[in-house]
Amino acid sequence: MHTQPNDSAFDAIVVGGSYAGLSAAMQLARARRRVLVIDGGRRRNRYADRSHGFLTQDGTEAAAIAAQGRAQLRAYPNVAWANDTAVAAHPAGDGFDVMLPDGGSVHGRRLVLATGVADTLPSVEGLEARWGTSVFHCPYCHGYELDEGAIGVLAAGELSLHQALMLPDWGEVTLLLNGAFEPQQEQLAALARRGVTVERTPVARIEGRADVVLRDGRRLPLAGLFVATRTHIVSPLAQQLGCALEDGPMGQYVATDAQKASSVPGVFCCGDMARPAGNVALAVADGALAGIAAHRSLIPELAVVA
Repeated sequence: MHTQPNDSAFDAIVVGGSYAGLSAAMQLARARRRVLVIDGGRRRNRYADRSHGFLTQDGTEAAAIAAQGRAQLRAYPNVAWANDTAVAAHPAGDGFDVMLPDGGSVHGRRLVLATGVADTLPSVEGLEARWGTSVFHCPYCHGYELDEGAIGVLAAGELSLHQALMLPDWGEVTLLLNGAFEPQQEQLAALARRGVTVERTPVARIEGRADVVLRDGRRLPLAGLFVATRTHIVSPLAQQLGCALEDGPMGQYVATDAQKASSVPGVFCCGDMARPAGNVALAVADGALAGIAAHRSLIPELAVVA
């Protein structure tokens, strides 16, 4: 097993070693292809203690799932791992050259991007400090553990209406408009039918576990707070390579086909950077699709019968 690349050429380079990247690299490794994984070690869900809703891993520490995945993948002798960041990539020869921060480069015949996204939260005092522990974006990942307690939805735009209409299945919901948008009459009627309380007084700060302090001094004790973040792709590689992007409800993501191929031949994208929204289970599935498709693309004879 190599922990650092000892050769400049690989069948595939996977950029990003979180759930999607690990899953993609696993398919390629099991196809006995030479794989390099480049990972900077910054999972999107690094703020969350536990992962939920992932079959066989429900309630497991999020970091432990990633660590087990890395250990299983790196047991394959045809896998190299670089604890590093890919700073640039461009087509070269039969594939792509990927640049590393030290000025060196590695070459891969195929490129799988699984670099993830970063979340931008509304500017509210105390919100960021509680991100992943009592402030969330996904009810399927964190709603059940709130034990049907009081839940807040901090509006960040009209997408927050969707959250507010979903969350009554997990608890008693208050939609905190905070000046982000004003629901129309039919939307207010829908919220009323779901038993959602609408609060128009702006939010001053978040205290305690997830208690909302309003600007008029009132305090709303909450078991948890949900917010629709804005996301951006953290790595410039997809844009550098010319991959087509799409606008989603939370931010831009890379457009792919059903097999996770991007608009650039030989480049496959998976995980949160290549879908409008996701979770751990979807990231693993995405990665498996991308890894299998990248492997199949390395077999010229399959192109003849496709």
